Amino acid sequence: MGPLQGIRILEIAGIGPGPFAGMMLSDMGAEVLRIDRAQSARGGDPGEPPLDLLARNRRSAAIDLKSPDGVEAVLRLAERADALVEGFRPGVMERLGLGPDACLARNPGLVYGRMTGWGQEGPLAQAAGHDINYIALAGALDAIGRRGEAPVPPLNLVGDFGGGGMLLAYGVVCALLERARSGRGQVVDAAMVDGAATLMTMMHGLRHMGVWSDERGTNLLDTGAHFYDVYETRDGRYVSIGSIEPQFYAELLRLTGLASQDLPRQMDRRRWPELKERLAAIFKQKTRDEWCAIMEGTDVCFAPVLRMGEACEHPHNRARGTFVEVAGRLQPGPAPRFSRTPPEIARPPCHPGQHTDEALADWGFAPEEIARLRDAKAIA
Repeated sequence: MGPLQGIRILEIAGIGPGPFAGMMLSDMGAEVLRIDRAQSARGGDPGEPPLDLLARNRRSAAIDLKSPDGVEAVLRLAERADALVEGFRPGVMERLGLGPDACLARNPGLVYGRMTGWGQEGPLAQAAGHDINYIALAGALDAIGRRGEAPVPPLNLVGDFGGGGMLLAYGVVCALLERARSGRGQVVDAAMVDGAATLMTMMHGLRHMGVWSDERGTNLLDTGAHFYDVYETRDGRYVSIGSIEPQFYAELLRLTGLASQDLPRQMDRRRWPELKERLAAIFKQKTRDEWCAIMEGTDVCFAPVLRMGEACEHPHNRARGTFVEVAGRLQPGPAPRFSRTPPEIARPPCHPGQHTDEALADWGFAPEEIARLRDAKAIA
């Protein structure tokens, strides 16, 4: 029922941002066929799905991409696909015979999505790297952390997922929309260094305005401000405060008992460290749950800092169905939501090659062709 129902996409299996893009596209209703390496197909009980939640919602065909017959099979699949996504280093797909030129020659309307860290060209294009390296070069990592301390890697959310897989999925959908007008496919070059830099656009604007310092932990949104930070509670847990606007700040002062005191102006940056100490002392006087009873649902801009398991059980997340259970595994549900074409998780993660025969048949391969590919060890 999702908004991408009827769209067919090939995903050349990889790690991190590529599977995340495949998950997002399949969550939205696209039929995504994951092409796993034949060597990775070791069987597995369909009743016991793998625990890799990024692999949910799609089928898997195991194909040997080093076999001429396997390469030809993928090219035939590309003829019937609306898009293909891959996450190898630049040049790898070309060496396999599955680069954009080869695929677009078979299907001029194909959207060919490429996910890399450094991009398809540039001095670092062929270098190895991971999320932490891409966000470092983009100028994002240096800005994340507390004053006087080292930068803090924000898991791999900014490079792999926000600036990588999500941007690739967005690019593929944009290219599909353009194809509806032109009838032509094209290549989408999604680089994590570009995506991470794009996510920093607002901070660049603030820097040009003279209100953002390169010294981390001194700014409005990087824990420099006393009204935008996390505070430890009496039980060793934490709460988050985001009282930026004056009316929200006034509510923070009221509920912490500071409203009646003679305080510096909210935006007097010189006094932020002093005010942070005062708030820290106040929040240590009560447990996290006691502060929730006082502030949750108010205009303070407040939320408890929850562990992953706690987030699944919070009443707001339960009411919205933010987390769903699939095959006995609780996990984040599809987002965003749609009023007419709601997305869904139609299937749990699958074992590599679990659907090789049925998927190839659905994509136009005759039974005797599938048997020949298996005899040639091009599929598993």
